[in-house]
Amino acid sequence: MSHGPRSGLAAVSSALLAMSRHLEVRDVLKTIVASARELLDAQYAALGVPDDHGGFAQFVVDGVSDDEWKAIGPLPRQHGILAAMLNEATPQRLADVRRDPRFGGWPSAHPDLVDFLGLPIRDGDEVIGALFLANKRCPKPEGTCGFTEEDEELLGILAQHAAIALTNARLYERSRELTIAEERSRLAHELHDAVSQKLFSLRLTAQAAARLVDRDPSRAKGELQQVAALAAEAADELRAAVVELRPAALDEDGLVATLRTQIQVLDRAHTARVTFTGHGVRALPAAQEEAVLRVAQEALHNALRHSGGAHVDVTLDRRGGGAVLRVSDDGGGFDPRIVRRAGRHLGLVSMRDRASGVGGTLTVESAPGEGTTIEMEVPGG
Repeated sequence: MSHGPRSGLAAVSSALLAMSRHLEVRDVLKTIVASARELLDAQYAALGVPDDHGGFAQFVVDGVSDDEWKAIGPLPRQHGILAAMLNEATPQRLADVRRDPRFGGWPSAHPDLVDFLGLPIRDGDEVIGALFLANKRCPKPEGTCGFTEEDEELLGILAQHAAIALTNARLYERSRELTIAEERSRLAHELHDAVSQKLFSLRLTAQAAARLVDRDPSRAKGELQQVAALAAEAADELRAAVVELRPAALDEDGLVATLRTQIQVLDRAHTARVTFTGHGVRALPAAQEEAVLRVAQEALHNALRHSGGAHVDVTLDRRGGGAVLRVSDDGGGFDPRIVRRAGRHLGLVSMRDRASGVGGTLTVESAPGEGTTIEMEVPGG
């Protein structure tokens, strides 16, 4: 190792503490990779979480810029050395990965990897990931591996703790999903018990009024008044339910943190890269924050489902006392002038209604083949 015993222990401690601070899976993966690369002084580090289809559900790298990563192309498949770590669950320490018989090549934009150290990340008997480093920064004779047995042992310790951190992060996300599902179920029951019963009563009362209108107009008038009262009660129940549907995270974490969390989930769930940046945004009135969140969700849904783009970028910036939301994709785009088709298909009418409902504005910039940008500006309180 390049570190002395004391500095090495401090570095391991720092890496483990960093992993324990994060609960979101992608944050945990990034921390693991960055910690491993720094700890063992490697030029490159990566961690892949396999899926069930021969690819990777997650693949995080450190030491490669965003532009370099984009130029490399699609995520790798489970083959060669990666497959060996996942399927054989054995460490791999190589002097030159390119000369290994299992090496299957890489894209032209891929950086050259030479000496290589990789380990499986295991949760009991299950291999939940593969962690590897390349190009140790140290003097090394031709044909020898810069990574030592001590490096392998140290990376093994890090991989064990990575398994714990990754498992905990997955459990945390699963618990949040279950909480959301339980809340939706509760609201569904409340809607059924309250609103549905009132609507049923409203329907019966309206039918009774229809039968009485010719032979007893006075009683029919009374029934119609009851219809109006029931309709008002049903509307009140619906409004109360909508208030409860305001995402709890907005009250607990605020708009910026809620957006960041939701976008991290979307980034994991889709092949397109989804990113978020927020700059100096103050807390907004509740109605504005909810409108911004809903428009962001609708715009993200459109971009991920319909645009065919490889990258969706979300920004939230302060403007005066308010804020500006932008959702941009590099997908196929459309002609905004075709209001009837595009407006209905992309939910532009509902997004404009949400924006205007809180005193804001919404604009759309798009053209065939040039991507789409949705911008929403809302005032402050």
